[in-house]
Amino acid sequence: MSDDPTPEADRVEGAPHPRETRALIGQSAAEVAFLDAYRAGRLHHGWLITGPRGVGKATLAWRIARFLLAEEPAGDTGLFGAPPPPESLDIPDDHPVARRMAALSEGRLFLLRRAWDADKKRLKAQITVDEARKLKGFFGLSSADGGRRVVIVDAADEMNVSAANALLKLLEEPPANTSLLLVSHQPSRLLPTIRSRCRELRLTTLSPDDMAAALAAAGCAAGADTAALAELSAGAVGEAVRLTNLGGLEGYADLVRLFSDVPGLDRARAIRLAEACAGRGAEDRLDLTIGLIETFLARLARAGATRRTPPEAAAGEAALFARLAPDAGAARRWADLHQSLGAEARHGRAVNLDPAALVLDMILKIDEAAAGVAAH
Repeated sequence: MSDDPTPEADRVEGAPHPRETRALIGQSAAEVAFLDAYRAGRLHHGWLITGPRGVGKATLAWRIARFLLAEEPAGDTGLFGAPPPPESLDIPDDHPVARRMAALSEGRLFLLRRAWDADKKRLKAQITVDEARKLKGFFGLSSADGGRRVVIVDAADEMNVSAANALLKLLEEPPANTSLLLVSHQPSRLLPTIRSRCRELRLTTLSPDDMAAALAAAGCAAGADTAALAELSAGAVGEAVRLTNLGGLEGYADLVRLFSDVPGLDRARAIRLAEACAGRGAEDRLDLTIGLIETFLARLARAGATRRTPPEAAAGEAALFARLAPDAGAARRWADLHQSLGAEARHGRAVNLDPAALVLDMILKIDEAAAGVAAH
């Protein structure tokens, strides 16, 4: 592993980096699709790995890269003939390529991600063209064995326009024996010309059982309610890890208890919750609380629209949803509020609105909407 203490843009805090995660759980269809193309000799030069944030896209990219750089070149029969077709992407931990990739010292791999801004002491907001231009130097070096090169872009959505155009040139005229693996949470944000030059591997959300297995593999399962985490994270293990680290299950349960009294919630309790999001060092708490409020509204609206209550992510949630979203009209009201409060929260963060005031306003508008539902 790398000993560099600099934060990594492609790592979920509290979880192993995708290069250190050897097993990919719940995404066998995507792995099989790639292996079928490899075995059939139809290996595309560009692969767009898509799906919700946190479902294992980066882990798959690293598994594919490790596999491609460790596999014998096609047509190399050696002393004992051609090796049998590979049955999986697994590469032994003690393979030289696996060790070099874990240490970020594999010369045939280029990782394009947001860089660390040494002056501002934080990660840059975008992948800049300066980072993308380093690819020219990477491909300018002669390969030690004349073999394959691999580029991982994580995440492609984070490229600015100039960086995206630089990558597009590579996709249009890829160097020989090169595979470009683009991780994308929102492929609709990419240039259409980038999407059209890649083959897509779409990953899906994880089932509760797969979530439990993935959390255990990440070392985050001890004592966790994996069924509730699967609900709140929408089946994304990366988000489940974040919720676990920040006390998300407890935070959501607090919100459900608070909203159980609407209309006419406990204002003092609401103020205490909002004030916990203010002050120095409370940024993570603020992000978590806003995210959980949006999750609550989305789940509430969906329950009303489908007339099906989802598995509970907190005690009392099912009864609360049945009361607040009894019909399609109420569901539309909550869906509209989810959209408007989300936009207001993003604007409030952008203009540095007082965090406590921002959260309290969201809570009071939910109370007001509940009163409207009750009146009808």
